[in-house]
Amino acid sequence: MIDILFPKLHKEGYRFLAIAAVITFILLLISNFFGIISLIITIWVYYFFRDPERIPINDENYLLSPADGVISQITELNGPQELGLDNKKYTRVSIFMNVFDCHVNRVPSSGKITKIFYKPGEYLNASLDKASEKNERNYVKMSNKNGDELILVQIAGLIARRIVCEKKENDEIKQGDRFGMIRFGSRVDLYFENYQLMVNTNQKTIAGETILARKEK
Repeated sequence: MIDILFPKLHKEGYRFLAIAAVITFILLLISNFFGIISLIITIWVYYFFRDPERIPINDENYLLSPADGVISQITELNGPQELGLDNKKYTRVSIFMNVFDCHVNRVPSSGKITKIFYKPGEYLNASLDKASEKNERNYVKMSNKNGDELILVQIAGLIARRIVCEKKENDEIKQGDRFGMIRFGSRVDLYFENYQLMVNTNQKTIAGETILARKEK
C-alpha cells in the first residue's frame, strides 16, 4: 500500500522536486494562499516523476506498451526515413502521455539496441500526427529475441523540453526494462511488423504491462 501511495521517484525528478519544495517553503512564509498553491504543484511534480514498479509478462511472443497513456493512433506506414527504413512497411502504435501520466518509458521486448538517433525539432502538440515528423524526437532501434526489428520513438510535446534516453547502442535489454522518459507531456511511437494487434485506439495503456501485439504464427 505504501508503494502505491508513495511510489519511487525517478532520478530526473529530484532536482525539480527540491526546487518546488524550496519555493513552497518561501511562499508559505509570505502567503498561505500562494503557499498552498505551490504545495499542490509540488505534489504534482512528485506525482509526475513517479517511477512505480511494473510486472512484465516476460514472454517474447508479445510486445508490451512502452508508455503509460492513451493510444492516439494505430496506422500502417513506412518506417522512419532517419533510420533508412522508409522503404519498409510497419504497424505504428502511438501512445500519448498527458501531464498526469507516468512518463517513464519501458522496453516492449527483450533484445539488443542496434541504433539510437536523436533528431532536433519543433514542439507541436504530441497528439497530432505530424508531431512524428516535426517534433524533437529520439529513435531507438532494436532487434528482439525473435529476430524482429522494433523501433521506439520518444517524441517531445507542446511543453516537453527534454527527452531522456538511459540506454546506449549495443545494450542488452529485457522486456519491461526502463529505457528513458520525456519531461512534461509527450508521446511514444512503436513500429513493428510480424505481430498481430491486440489493442484499439483510445485504449489506456500501462508501460511494461499492457500487451499491444502478439507474434503472428
